[in-house]
Amino acid sequence: QVQLKESGGGLAQPGGSLRLSCAASGRPSSNYAMGWFRQAPGKEREFVAVISWTSLSIYYGDSVKGRFTISRDNTKNTVLLEMNSLKVEDTAVYYCAADPACCGTWITEPSSLNFWGQGTQVTVSS
Repeated sequence: QVQLKESGGGLAQPGGSLRLSCAASGRPSSNYAMGWFRQAPGKEREFVAVISWTSLSIYYGDSVKGRFTISRDNTKNTVLLEMNSLKVEDTAVYYCAADPACCGTWITEPSSLNFWGQGTQVTVSS
C-alpha cells in the first residue's frame, strides 16, 4: 500500500506561483508513476500531469502546458508540481495519485489508478 499526502496549496494571485508537494509513504510492490489531477466545484476531475518512475516520461494536460512543471525525487518519495502564471481557472482541489502504470491510463481511465491523496485546495484570486 502507498499513502499519499499533498501539501503546498493555498491562495495565489493571478499570474502568481505555487508549489505543490506530494509525499508517498508505505511499501509499494513496484515502481510507480506519480501525478496530479484537479477538480473544481461543479466540474469533472481533470488530468494535470504525470511523471514516470524514471522521469523519462512526462505528460501534461492541455490547460497547464507551458505553465506547470512536474518533477520527482525518488530518494525522498516525493513529487512536485510547480505552478506558474496561475489563472483564476486553476482554482480547484488538487489530488496526488500514484500507480504502477504509466501513462496512458492516467488520461483515459483515471478511475483505475490505485492510490490517491486527500487533496489540497488551490485558490487563485485577486
